[in-house]
Amino acid sequence: MTERSIVLLRHSKAEQPDGIADIERPLTDRGHADAGAAGAWLTGSDNLPDLVLCSPAKRTRQTWHAVAVAIAGTAGESGPGAGAPEVRYEQALYAGSAGDLLALLRDAGDAYEAVLVVGHNPAISDLSALLDPASGGDEGLRTSGIAVHRFTGSWGDLAADSAAIADAHTARG
Repeated sequence: MTERSIVLLRHSKAEQPDGIADIERPLTDRGHADAGAAGAWLTGSDNLPDLVLCSPAKRTRQTWHAVAVAIAGTAGESGPGAGAPEVRYEQALYAGSAGDLLALLRDAGDAYEAVLVVGHNPAISDLSALLDPASGGDEGLRTSGIAVHRFTGSWGDLAADSAAIADAHTARG
């Protein structure tokens, strides 16, 4: 059986300008720095993805871009993180529930060992709690918060209470 990693990343700090649709809200300067710090942490902790599932919102795309820049050139020759990961922008990550996010992970495809999910609260924190209810994560993920879950098996078998938290970090740049 293959060990798999789910890396959940809540987008970095975003602006709240008047007259801008929520989906178009950009990161603040601090948000850009924190996203880069998240990428550095993922690299240093050996949690590099081979698949990225990202919300199409501007702040999540900018978060992923800063993470990608930070991890560029760090990939090994094989396994998770080898080369640039595949990136999928999924509408369900913008407006969906934890159950919707779980369904996206179940459909990831067994060719992938490590999946990074870049999303929003409350769904991203709710997914973390769903995967590991015993973690006591009542506070949820803060902006630039990362929760790394691990499980053994096929993506299609992923279920509630099946992927314990192996590591957690809140990136600050």
